[in-house]
Amino acid sequence: MSTSGRPEVRPITTADAPRAAAFLHEQLNPRVSAEQWSRLLLPPWGDDTAPNRGFQLVDEERIVGVYAAVYARRTLDGSERDVCNLAAFCVLEEHRAHSVRLVRALLAQRGYVFTDFSPSGNVVAMNERLGFRRLDTAARLVANVPAVSRGTMRVTEEPRDLAATLQGAEAVAYRDHREAPAARHLLVDDGENYAYLVYRRERRKRLPLFAVPLHVGGDRQLLLSAWPQVGAHLLRRGFPLTLAERRVLGFAPPGPGRFVENRPKMVRSKEVDAAGIDYLYSELALVEW
Repeated sequence: MSTSGRPEVRPITTADAPRAAAFLHEQLNPRVSAEQWSRLLLPPWGDDTAPNRGFQLVDEERIVGVYAAVYARRTLDGSERDVCNLAAFCVLEEHRAHSVRLVRALLAQRGYVFTDFSPSGNVVAMNERLGFRRLDTAARLVANVPAVSRGTMRVTEEPRDLAATLQGAEAVAYRDHREAPAARHLLVDDGENYAYLVYRRERRKRLPLFAVPLHVGGDRQLLLSAWPQVGAHLLRRGFPLTLAERRVLGFAPPGPGRFVENRPKMVRSKEVDAAGIDYLYSELALVEW
């Protein structure tokens, strides 16, 4: 039970996930269904070691706030690291004074690299006060235009081709994310080398026209040389524009476009070089909004 005027902070358990998902649907973004929010709280990769699904504020057994979290073990800077992605944050207005208690409950978990890839409003400043730093999100907005095919170069999203071609860490990433609702998988294969691109659809000014890269694997130089064909492929898939962070791609995509400052993304860690952080195992791979 909560004391009068002070809701309890509790971990979100697997059993709590449906109620937390319904809260996020009703209070944070009704355009995202409760079922979609459930996929965030219960991601498709194996995360049985996750300590919770985030934290919730509960007032007399009624949820009044949720901070959903996504956990994964990642290789960063050549070392295995436990990562906690702060994924979706919503507190009812009358309980906003207790919002920071949810954040502190998450950050009190020792041994994690913390990421936040969709902070909004006052959350950015709050994160900075709590030791988060901004990632370099400088990006290039480019038009995807038709292009002629190149010899044996293949650009495909066929699952059988991806499963047969990807190796090592990329095969693991594909296996973990092939059922992730917002992750789309693209393979460039020239018969000798391959490049692997994971991207998502995003809305800007309510227009769902943007392909946004989340992760690149394999041969980045091949991806760069094949970008005209990649852009043409994305255009055929309904993406007239790509918004690509140079830090993620490793290059600025060629073609007609301009450089822009992307939405803030943040990390909290003293040990990890932010340059090596991608957007897998996060809300960006799990929820379209």
